[in-house]
Amino acid sequence: MKLYHGTILTVDPENRVVSYLAEEGGRIVWTGNALPEKYAGAQITELGRRALVPAFADTHQHFASFSTFQAGLNVMDAESNEEIKDMVRDFARRSRGKTLVAFGASPWSVKERRLITREELDAVCPDKELMVVKYDGHACITNSKLLEKLADKVKGLRGYHPDTGEMNQEAFFRFSDHITGSLSLIDLFRNMQASVDFHAAKGIGMIHSVSGVGFAGNLDITFEKIFAKSLKNGFQIRVFPQSMDIRTAQSRKLPRIGGCFECALDGCFGSHDAAMNEPYADAEGGSGVLYYSDEKVTEFCKAANRAGLQIEVHAIGDAAFDQATRALKAALDDYPRKDHRHGIIHDCLPTEEGMRICAAYHIQMPMQSAFINWKQEPDEYLVSILGEERAARLNPLKTLHDKGILISFGSDAPCTSPDPIVWMDRAVNNGAESVSIQDALRMCTYNGYYTTFDDMERGSLEPGKVADMVILSADPYTTPKEEIKNLRVESLLLGGKPYESCRRSVGPAILGGLLGKSTAY
Repeated sequence: MKLYHGTILTVDPENRVVSYLAEEGGRIVWTGNALPEKYAGAQITELGRRALVPAFADTHQHFASFSTFQAGLNVMDAESNEEIKDMVRDFARRSRGKTLVAFGASPWSVKERRLITREELDAVCPDKELMVVKYDGHACITNSKLLEKLADKVKGLRGYHPDTGEMNQEAFFRFSDHITGSLSLIDLFRNMQASVDFHAAKGIGMIHSVSGVGFAGNLDITFEKIFAKSLKNGFQIRVFPQSMDIRTAQSRKLPRIGGCFECALDGCFGSHDAAMNEPYADAEGGSGVLYYSDEKVTEFCKAANRAGLQIEVHAIGDAAFDQATRALKAALDDYPRKDHRHGIIHDCLPTEEGMRICAAYHIQMPMQSAFINWKQEPDEYLVSILGEERAARLNPLKTLHDKGILISFGSDAPCTSPDPIVWMDRAVNNGAESVSIQDALRMCTYNGYYTTFDDMERGSLEPGKVADMVILSADPYTTPKEEIKNLRVESLLLGGKPYESCRRSVGPAILGGLLGKSTAY
């Protein structure tokens, strides 16, 4: 048995703050303020000025993609396209592969105020296939080597721009499919092991991964499930297959379906293809793009809902948000379910009618507070394309929360790096739409576990639950909101034990995932 003494933020229904927590056999057995005599001889960890909180959950990310890009070239912090060129030149020189991937290019974080071009990439990487993925994960820039290889497959697709090398929408998906299909599964497995260690250092004990990005037979979905089952350190992964064919989930015995890519109802602001009810304020993009008709989305939602699956779909623009709410409402009117936990991802520009539907039908929202004051998509850019009135309505966390809509936070990695301290910082410093630190912590912890029906086992520090916990450098409840960003994760405990790296030999790990009986996926 172990005891923790100090500031313990339970995130239970009453948001109790207690002085003691007892853990035994990997579970919490007691919390309170006066230590019972039977625990008097137990080993005590004194927290001092630190605080014990539940482990964090990342409720929306592209795990395989993030793992791949973490092992590749990240240009997100580059100050200019010239710096990106230097980074690509060095990356190409030291990389053994024939196909290279970089991530994070933005026209708004470089001094040129434009995306790097195919011609510029050719100058530093002419001999290897190269795709530089845009910061939002919905577009890319290719060099000529890669463009020539796939030209016959992408000509005529929406979003094909061979002059600049920028690929959006269906053209981007085709290039993305090619890249993922070229990956070594052994290397991918190793990259995923390193990625879990990265998450653990941020205090994250569970991720919700949306998978299905171009592997033949959706092998990546199966592979992520095997990977999740291979883990022996208590880290949790919940896999969402990005498909509108419910058999993709059913054949793998997954209780959920959805995400981005095939389940994205629109694009994103950075590519002017987030679907809008009114045209963009600048000259580009018209009103964006709805990828599917209402009939198509509603048919999918009805089929998945009747099959007992949990549904999540991507919607960034207000027109896409409205389409998502109409489809989910139609599905639940067709076949009512009390505890479905369907969700809409991103929810950057929700409408009054859509919010009313979400509140009435208990539709939850995995959001990304890291998009607030985002360097890659700064406020002045959003105002320029949306206008001041619409830009002011982005990410209305307080409004949604006050309407009783359950919000959880995720990174959308690789678009932003998984970091719950950033999520809390942006949520409590969001102007008129700020939420309290108590609510922000709940959105990073309990609400994330609730989203995938894991709240009975994890997400709060209550007796009977698994002791998945984080020690923070200070108490967030008493930290001035301007200083939340300075909090540090000191350690992650899963099942009461300090986190252990999941790096081990790939062969035995895969075999364990194939034969294991774990349901942690």
